[in-house]
Amino acid sequence: MFKRLFWLCVGIGLGAGMSYWLARFVRQTAERYSPERVSGDMADGVRRLRNNLRVAVDEGREAMRKREAELRADLELRQARR
Repeated sequence: MFKRLFWLCVGIGLGAGMSYWLARFVRQTAERYSPERVSGDMADGVRRLRNNLRVAVDEGREAMRKREAELRADLELRQARR
């Protein structure tokens, strides 16, 4: 008798806990995909992409300037040897 009562209580506890967890999970998922949240996330992503792209272009230009200076110095050395 007590064994059945014990397992009944365990089942009720697990059922209540799982239903709470599932309701919370569904609510969080619905909030994550709400239009306001998605548009805000997209705007943040575009801003980060723009900043990263700007940094990459600046680094590329700086590397190009350094390489051009190296090539010009090498060319001047070759012309000076002649």
